[in-house]
Amino acid sequence: MSIVPGKVLIAQGGGPTAVINQSLVGAVLEARKFPQVSRIYGAEHGVRGIVGEEFLDLTEATTHNLEAVARTPSSGLLSTRDKPDLEYCREVFKVCQAHDIRYLFYIGGNDSADTCRILHEESGKTGYSLRVIHIPKTIDNDLKVTDHCPGYGSAAKFVAQSFAGANLDNRSLPGVYIAVVMGRHAGFLTAASCLARKYPDDGPHLIYLPERAFTKDQFLGDVKRVSEQYGRCIVAVSEGIVGPSGKPIAAEFTGGEKDSHGNVQLSGTGALGDLLGDWVKKELGIKRVRSDTFGYLQRSFLGCVSEVDQREAREVGEKAAQYGIGHNRDGSVAIRRVGDYAVEYFLARLEDVAREAVEMKDEFINAEGNQVTEAFARYVRPLVGDLPPMERISAPRVAKVLKKSA
Repeated sequence: MSIVPGKVLIAQGGGPTAVINQSLVGAVLEARKFPQVSRIYGAEHGVRGIVGEEFLDLTEATTHNLEAVARTPSSGLLSTRDKPDLEYCREVFKVCQAHDIRYLFYIGGNDSADTCRILHEESGKTGYSLRVIHIPKTIDNDLKVTDHCPGYGSAAKFVAQSFAGANLDNRSLPGVYIAVVMGRHAGFLTAASCLARKYPDDGPHLIYLPERAFTKDQFLGDVKRVSEQYGRCIVAVSEGIVGPSGKPIAAEFTGGEKDSHGNVQLSGTGALGDLLGDWVKKELGIKRVRSDTFGYLQRSFLGCVSEVDQREAREVGEKAAQYGIGHNRDGSVAIRRVGDYAVEYFLARLEDVAREAVEMKDEFINAEGNQVTEAFARYVRPLVGDLPPMERISAPRVAKVLKKSA
């Protein structure tokens, strides 16, 4: 298909991240370089905004404004949880035709990739030239093909720093601390808590992920063992942990409430952390037990951004414009890790990325299912980048005078 002049349309879908606007701005500024592009539009609220023709003319935005937006967390164009089917996508396609949109860039996760796939197929059926590029984004880090996803590194940095702070607090006033982290099917984000450790007795001492069955008996046994060893215990747990039956633990006490995609609500109420904390208090008799649910904090936390994540998020946006406009191709921008540490970008087929998600590799989780391995730490460390220093006082102990040992 020959290169056709026309407009660019960019939209953002799904959960926001700390660096999603880097991808937006990267695509806009790169698209401005191509003479066949007449205007660049941004759709508010994703595909819902496309159907409603809620467009901003980003051609008129100043570079200074765009760069400021790029450094701002969350979706600058706002987002949506709509999950388009074929009929919905046909409405999107009609709007693109009416506005002479020839290049559509959609920033999002699995569902956004599937939307791009449907639109790409519709374009082939009608003969209308519409280049469709999926720009990857998700803190869950569960997209197929790509080594990792923009947005994950910054969220992982927040998780690592949060557990590092909790560890310092817990060491001062020992007890059991439990924190529930986002992750319905994949434990990548919870697993990043391992970077909080510097000294041998640092937490999290236990990490539970959706990829392994979770049982009350093992959990209590693990907490008891760690508490006896260190006099304290820090636990990182994914919201999506499942029992031996394969059902999420959280589904047992949330009353079956579901989100807009039909998924059972997991950690939104804090109930999972409360349940685990109650087990520890009642079954182990440990009095000082606290639980937190990170919730939305980890997605767009201001001032906690991985520089690597920020750079790569910008570059996948730039590559989207190059592939779609410059090379006249459709697909999903993906990242390939080379060396230690560098990346290169390539264009994956939309059908290879859409719908299905990936989980953590077996080699990333220990045999007991309550910790991650050094292989995972090597995988995630460069994505998070530098962490603040965590030091302990290094000074000799003074001999006792009144309380001499017998």
